[in-house]
Amino acid sequence: MLQNLHVKNLALIDEAEVEFSNGLNILTGETGAGKSIIIGSINLALGQKVPREMLKDNDEPALVELIFSVDDDKVREKLKEYDIEMVDNEVILSRKISSGKAVARINGEAVPAVVLKEISSLLIDIHGQHEHQSLLSKKKHLDILDGYAKNELGSRKQDLFIAYREYRAIKEEWEHSNVDVEERKRELSFLEYEVKEIEEAKLIVGEDEELETEFKRFSNGRKIMEGVSRANEAVAGEGESASELIGRALREISSISAYDKDVAELEEQLAEIENLLHDFNHGLSSYISGADFDEETFYHIEKRLDVINHLKSKYGNSIEQVLEAYEEKSNRINVLNDYDTYLEKLSQDLKAKEAEVKRLCEEISVIRKAKATVLCEAIKQALTDLNFLDVVFTMEFGAPVGYSANGYDDPEFLISTNPGEPVKPLGKVASGGELSRIMLAIKTVMADADDIESLIFDEIDSGISGRTAQMVAEKMNVLGRNHQIICITHLPQIAAMADEHYLIHKSVENNATHTNICKLKYDESVQELARMLGGVEITDAVVKNAQEMKELAHIKK
Repeated sequence: MLQNLHVKNLALIDEAEVEFSNGLNILTGETGAGKSIIIGSINLALGQKVPREMLKDNDEPALVELIFSVDDDKVREKLKEYDIEMVDNEVILSRKISSGKAVARINGEAVPAVVLKEISSLLIDIHGQHEHQSLLSKKKHLDILDGYAKNELGSRKQDLFIAYREYRAIKEEWEHSNVDVEERKRELSFLEYEVKEIEEAKLIVGEDEELETEFKRFSNGRKIMEGVSRANEAVAGEGESASELIGRALREISSISAYDKDVAELEEQLAEIENLLHDFNHGLSSYISGADFDEETFYHIEKRLDVINHLKSKYGNSIEQVLEAYEEKSNRINVLNDYDTYLEKLSQDLKAKEAEVKRLCEEISVIRKAKATVLCEAIKQALTDLNFLDVVFTMEFGAPVGYSANGYDDPEFLISTNPGEPVKPLGKVASGGELSRIMLAIKTVMADADDIESLIFDEIDSGISGRTAQMVAEKMNVLGRNHQIICITHLPQIAAMADEHYLIHKSVENNATHTNICKLKYDESVQELARMLGGVEITDAVVKNAQEMKELAHIKK
């Protein structure tokens, strides 16, 4: 259940917080008061795209936070998959937007938007203003049926997805396998040349990196030897070298060190310097004598690198990839050398995989058809409750279409709203208001078969009024007995049924417009119903009518 909504610095909302309850939560307000901002805020917290127009033009980050009370092991297990702990049976979804970047968190853990959507889909379902238009798409009909039959379908759809992907890969290989003898000979000859080229190189993984290091060292070998030689000349060469000068200085100071303690200390320091320089000279001589910067070695390194880089340019960006290409080409040579056996095995694999796909499609189709009968009967009953009299609602499957990752069914909902009329596709029969009621009926049936506790309906009352509006209100009331319903509405009949009634309104402070939301007490709810009934002028009669609606709704509860 959605317990709390917290919105900060979004569109016209500076900061707002709403505590929702069980049952039917109704949100009302004048047109333009900001009802769409509330639903938009919830959508943001559920991982939907951030509309630029909802962000304020300042440096303050926007924040939306939803707190759910959850007692569902499925949600708990799904959170564990992402190493997210649930504390005190609460799930907190938040989205912080600053500088055009959105950071999503679940119980304080940063997660990608795709994970946020996955988790939120287990917690809440939103029926948007125009979602009923999706009923005009046959694909939506199949999605609804599969959602209703998900327990019976089990893992079959996932199994079919994997099997169909493998079937397509084998079929594609089969379609490209019918090459003539001459073409096979040409391919074989070319592959043998490439395999031989790689074999002769005798590649070793990591060899290229070592050679690159040596190449750089040898490339600068001449510069290194010139520098080392000049240093050697400076410190140990004939004439005025560092060694000769320090030795002369040490002899001079040794001749007088016995006469002065401080001079004796200087003599010790200079002697240490002479020893250090001697060690340095020895190391420098060893380096020069052991240096291997010869041209022949450099030539072999350069040639070996040329061979390796040539193979990498043809077969991959690394030695590992070149060796993988070698394996693939060797395997292809084996295939071409025994092509008839290869074709026979490929044909058998294709038949076996096609048989598996066919079996899964048939199993899924049988389950779908059985559940479609139950689903359509339940929707028909729900439509009757929503003032569709003498309605016929069914699902037509037609002939199987080609295999796909979703099976071979292409079902479609059909409806007849008048006695004696044949059933027709929804788009050819239903008006906008009727589509809204049909979607509500479907949502009602799906909610009874689903574990999702919280449902949001955003202005499902478009195109309806009178007795139909009353029946929609009663259906919402029934749905609210087993689910948490949050509903934005313009109809007083629906608003009167509220277990909790919230008002969304605008206010102007310091020449700035703000949207606020508050929970209404009983008398305030009656006044809001009177506004919805009476319009600009609210008379005592209108208020009395609103109070009557409220009392009648309470009796029906």
